[in-house]
Amino acid sequence: QVQLVESGGGLVQAGGSLRLSCAASGRTFSNYAMGWFRQAPGKEREFVAAISRSFGITYYADSVKGRFTISRDNAKNTVYLQMNSLKPEDTAVYYCAATPGIYTLVGSYDYWGQGTQVTVSS
Repeated sequence: QVQLVESGGGLVQAGGSLRLSCAASGRTFSNYAMGWFRQAPGKEREFVAAISRSFGITYYADSVKGRFTISRDNAKNTVYLQMNSLKPEDTAVYYCAATPGIYTLVGSYDYWGQGTQVTVSS
């Protein structure tokens, strides 16, 4: 089992930035690919970004490409999501997730954090 705890959410104005963190505990962090997902009120959960286990290869949803950056620090068992140029449509609960499988296989994520709220005002 892997336990994930997100932090860093909050309220920002459009055009602002936030950096989300996800701290992991349990099995060796480096054994897992990591992803960020989000769910807005009344909408389905959607994929945001993912990063591979060993080489830091990243993948982004088109909606955030060029604005968000996912990174990981295996020594700190932490994954980050730097969010710049935030838009009101980015408002959602953001979830950190982990998978022992392929990072781009978004349906394979087995472990989830509790979520952190990001609200972007206009």
